Amino acid sequence: MKPLQDYEIQYLKGVGPKRAELYHKIGVHTLYDLLYYFPRSYIDVTSPAPIASVPLDTPCAVVATVIAKSGEQRIRKGMSLYKVKVTDYTTELVITFFNQKYLAEKLEIGRQYLFYGKVTGNFLKREMSSPLCEDISSTEHMLPVYPLTEGLTGNILKNHMRSVLSELDDTFTDPLPDSLRKEYGLCHLRFALETIHFPKSEYDLSLARRRLIFDELLSLQLGLAQLKQRARKQTKAIMSNTNLARFYQSLPFSPTGAQRRAIEDAARDMEHDIPMNRLVQGDVGSGKTLVAAAACMIACQNGWQSAFMAPTEILAEQHFRSLSSLLKDSGMRIGLLTGSMTAAQKREVTRQISEGELDLVIGTHALIQEKVQFSALGLVVTDEQHRFGVQQRSMLAGKGEHPHMLVMSATPIPRTLALIIYGDLDVSVIDELPPGRQVIHTYAIDSSKRMRAFGFVKKHIDEGRQAYIVCPLVEQGESDLKSATQYERLLREKYFSEYHVGLLHGKMKASEKDRVMRAFQHGEIDVLVSTTVIEVGVDVPNAVIMLIENAERFGLSQLHQLRGRVGRGSFQSYCILVSDAKNQEALGRLGIMCKTTDGFAIAEFDLKQRGPGDFFGHKQHGLPELKIADMMNDTELIHLTKTVSERLLAQDPELSFPEHHGLYEMTQRLFSRTGDAGLN
Repeated sequence: MKPLQDYEIQYLKGVGPKRAELYHKIGVHTLYDLLYYFPRSYIDVTSPAPIASVPLDTPCAVVATVIAKSGEQRIRKGMSLYKVKVTDYTTELVITFFNQKYLAEKLEIGRQYLFYGKVTGNFLKREMSSPLCEDISSTEHMLPVYPLTEGLTGNILKNHMRSVLSELDDTFTDPLPDSLRKEYGLCHLRFALETIHFPKSEYDLSLARRRLIFDELLSLQLGLAQLKQRARKQTKAIMSNTNLARFYQSLPFSPTGAQRRAIEDAARDMEHDIPMNRLVQGDVGSGKTLVAAAACMIACQNGWQSAFMAPTEILAEQHFRSLSSLLKDSGMRIGLLTGSMTAAQKREVTRQISEGELDLVIGTHALIQEKVQFSALGLVVTDEQHRFGVQQRSMLAGKGEHPHMLVMSATPIPRTLALIIYGDLDVSVIDELPPGRQVIHTYAIDSSKRMRAFGFVKKHIDEGRQAYIVCPLVEQGESDLKSATQYERLLREKYFSEYHVGLLHGKMKASEKDRVMRAFQHGEIDVLVSTTVIEVGVDVPNAVIMLIENAERFGLSQLHQLRGRVGRGSFQSYCILVSDAKNQEALGRLGIMCKTTDGFAIAEFDLKQRGPGDFFGHKQHGLPELKIADMMNDTELIHLTKTVSERLLAQDPELSFPEHHGLYEMTQRLFSRTGDAGLN
């Protein structure tokens, strides 16, 4: 038989072209994909409960016989329901299927099935809606539950899975060397694959899961380490003078311990001929810019230029002002290059860059234009990692010969996860706020207190301060523009008619956004009504209140980023979260926002609640999609596989030894999921 990954699913007995299309919908194209399409959960069928005694509103399994079925009932356009009556010969249960004709029809009167779902009702009448249905003729103890699509049932999938597993005979080779398996007490891959789909016990299942998670994380660590090595060419920008005594003496404040550690990390990196590739990750207001300033100073002391790229003009101008202030006693020549400058201004700055008359140039995407040529680019700094792709960073780095790279991000990510997510970067974490930084008081209220909150906002505006009001997240089908403009009009005409109200939303042109933000910066706008475009933004020290409508619909990390727009000055600042949410999960999330302003603690909580998939959004960061490993709960295996990966690559950097051929294939296969050609 040819390799499983080369065997298309449609050629498996019982599949064919039409059913193959259903498999394609769930991402299964080959037999290999099917084997690695893991159950999302399992049902223990060894002890089904009597219908009369099952706890209400709790998922549970019951075994019952079908005694009656009703026909289709149309309840509204596009919605049909089907009722099936079942009994365990003591108590009856009415099962309702919504828009699931195929499920209702497959149940035969007089036949016994296992039903898994939540039972509702009372002691007189019990019901279950849209349960999982299984034929109990098999002798399985734990039934796998797979994510499915209409037309593809659990039984169909299980039968096909058994067919593929039966092909795994004694010739099936394990990609892990025997010595490695024995050293870490890992089961054989064949056993792991058979058991993950059809476990005989919880213990067997735990062995299988550990092995498959180990494989996935080891492949990830090996691939990221290889990418990191290949990306690192030698640089001529070796910084022999990294003495920062003069820099520290010139500062009007004392840096935090975390800032000093990050600066020392960067200085150490820049002393080598392998270019620095470092992420400085710190909460909003933690002082990441100081680290960038120190790195730029080191480059200048050694005769090299630095380029600092920001995602918007207004942020570039802000960095220009703050870096000019931080480095005013250094003697460095600092310039600014943005798209809105006049042609003559751009020509002059471009000339200064190419002739080496500027030591540091701060700008937007204008820096990566072809006509911008550096005399001796030794350091590239980019702000807000997630706003620039790897390609844009590479284009700027291409202006020099493998310059050092410093990337800054204000998106807090738990450290263990950051080591994986930013696999091509070394990570420095700034986890202390500078002294004097205002703690933002955060309150959660319901809409009945909105008028009082508006009064609180007005009181601070009357004292000369400013406020943000973040408009509700958009309902599906409603345009962002409509939602924001309607809300701004309501506030301007009804609730804040005596104040200057401005509007900022994602559909505006960049120049218009800049105009509004500048007006807010200069105090010409009292209340800025905005969508989440202010999540990453400009310092307005006079803005002291943020009110966020429908706060429950935002992710925690996003709420934290939004809140970071206030508290930038010397005034006490506030964040008011307006929400009528009643469910415990939403209330818990709003509660954590009121309890802490520590972005890393919030990120940990967010990750535990939502999982890494939702936390990072769909296919962000270009990482391969993980099928079984859990970044939050598998930290022990993350650390273990990192150690194993480092040891293997120290012996065999290209995984070219015969005993490592399986590992090489496994790693290539994982990275081919990123949608590119993998590691080659």
